[in-house]
Parts: sequence; structure tokens; C-alpha cells
Amino acid sequence: MNTHPIVVITGATNGLGQLAAIELANRGAHLVLTARSRNKAEATRDIIKNIAPKAKIDFFFGDLSSMKEVIRIGDEIRTAYPKIDILINNAGLHAFQQRITSEGFSEMIAVNYLSPWLLTYTLKQSLINSGNARVINVASEASRNHGKLRLPDDLTNTDLFNNKGSSLLYGKTKLLNIMFTGELARRLAGTGVTVNALNPGFNVTGLGRELWFASPLERMLKFLHIGDPHKGADIIIRLASESKYQGVTGGYFNVGTGKPIISIYPGGDANTQSQLWKYTEKLLREKKFIK
Repeated sequence: MNTHPIVVITGATNGLGQLAAIELANRGAHLVLTARSRNKAEATRDIIKNIAPKAKIDFFFGDLSSMKEVIRIGDEIRTAYPKIDILINNAGLHAFQQRITSEGFSEMIAVNYLSPWLLTYTLKQSLINSGNARVINVASEASRNHGKLRLPDDLTNTDLFNNKGSSLLYGKTKLLNIMFTGELARRLAGTGVTVNALNPGFNVTGLGRELWFASPLERMLKFLHIGDPHKGADIIIRLASESKYQGVTGGYFNVGTGKPIISIYPGGDANTQSQLWKYTEKLLREKKFIK
């Protein structure tokens, strides 16, 4: 890792993103973090400064469920940082009921897939300017439980769902992350930018906070030492910093071992990855989020 690499992390005010931010700051990274809540941002800043007093930390505020906000945040970051060394697309949501964003998307599709796609698209030149940047997408083996992939309809589907349906949609968004990783890696070949996805494993974080029993369950799992989020953060940090991943691109890597995983079909299928990219680009262009 460079002496003071510029590291952009989404969803860094709690869970895996916060743990990764703390460790990378401790290693000298200049952190560029996105956040919705200013209170959570200040609390995160305090936590990081207590461990790494000299850390440089900048926050950019906005709602990642809004594509308009994602573009604004991306433009602000790109203007402030003509070179970005690492982009960690970590922000994620598991909603247990369907919510439609103001722009007409299912909230889980917006936050988990469209947002990282669009933020990466917006920051592309800053990443290329770095010369050897790394893009890291937090996917999941939940992708194996995704129901049936229906493109392009899945990108705009806003049907209601129950708890089981929520898991299928969450898994589908993570499958889309893996597919997006593969296609982006090909599109950025030769630029020096590498793109990889990871499975963080089961982690006790705020991801399931909408469940009424989330807090007591979290306390019980921590007591039993199950779902330690430090393990999930560790694979993020390794992909961001270890020399063994330098130049490696288009991969999907596992928590713990750091070894490659073969994703469930059609996650690794180049033709379907290409179709997904084209459908996504067409949709966002029709909605006038990109030109």
C-alpha cells in the first residue's frame, strides 16, 4: 500500500466499513468516507482518531439510495481527489419489506447494486489517474440464494415481498455485484485499475437491524463468539493492501482463506455480465443519471 493512499469507503459509519476504515487509517490511509448521518460520522471520526490520531479523514454526506445523490457525492469526491487509490463499495442494505425510492427503484436494488455501479462509474477517471488503483466490491455467498435472474426486469422490479422474498432479493443484489465486478474488470483492463469482489461471511453487524429481534440476537451471537465482523473486515483490508492481490482482477475471494470462489451461475458468465452492464447503463442513461 502507498504511504498515504486515498481510500474511499461507502457505509463506513458502522459494521465492516467502519472496522476496515479504522485499520486502514492505522496503516496511514487518507480516508474519504460517505455517510448519511452527521452524528454517526462524528462518532466514527472520534473512534478512528482515538486509534490513529494523525489520520486524515474527510466525509461526504448523502443518501446512497438516491442516484442523484450518488452522482453529487461522486462529483464532489472526484473534484477533491483527482487521484483515488482504493474504492471500497461496502454500503449494503437488507430490507425486510419493499420500499420504493423517490426515483422509482426498489431500495435494495438502488443501495446494493445501482449505487456502487454509479459511484464507480463517476470516479473512474480518478481511479485511472492513480495508475494502480483497486476497486473492492463487498458481495456475499447469499448470492447463491437469488431465485431466478431476470434481466433487465430485475433492475426495475418493485413487487412487494415477504421475509423469504427479501432474502432472495438481497441474494440477487449480491449476485449483481459479482457480475458487475467481472465486467468492470474487463472494461478497465490495461488502465492499471483492478476490480475484485469478496464474500465477508456471516457477520454480526447492523445489516439486519429492521428485524424486531435484531438487538437481542446480536448480543447472543457476540456472547457465543459467532459472526465476528473483524473477519469480514479482514478480507476487505487484505484485498485493499496485500501485494499478493496487486494486478489481480475480476476475482471473487472468500473470507478467512482469501482464496478465490467460483460464484453460482450466471455470476461468472461473461456474456451475462456484459448484458447486465449494458442494461444498467441504458437504464441510468434513460433516467438521465449519466450521459
